[in-house]
Amino acid sequence: MEKTDAVSALGALAQDNRLDVFRLLVQAGPDGLSAGAVAEALGLAPNSLTFHFDRLRAAGLIAVRRDGRSMIYTAQYEQMNALLAFLTENCCGGVSCAPAAECKPARKRKSEIA
Repeated sequence: MEKTDAVSALGALAQDNRLDVFRLLVQAGPDGLSAGAVAEALGLAPNSLTFHFDRLRAAGLIAVRRDGRSMIYTAQYEQMNALLAFLTENCCGGVSCAPAAECKPARKRKSEIA
């Protein structure tokens, strides 16, 4: 990951609602959640949620796909892992150390997401 990409991702996450949205989508796993489910879970108005989704998408942290009439949003784990790797690249003062754990999401049932 390039420094400019890291700054973009960190900037997108540097807001309460966007951080909540991203964390919820990470928890949801690769199946993602509909925009309505995200709005309901976080108590956000749909019009402001669209703005937050756009910022996260521009940073490459989430993706969207259409499923019938619904828009389904998913976390982009590869980009998240790249950001974590960038942030921890020199965690041991330049000495090689154990790599940061990578998130490899398992599919969850919607009933498991709180």
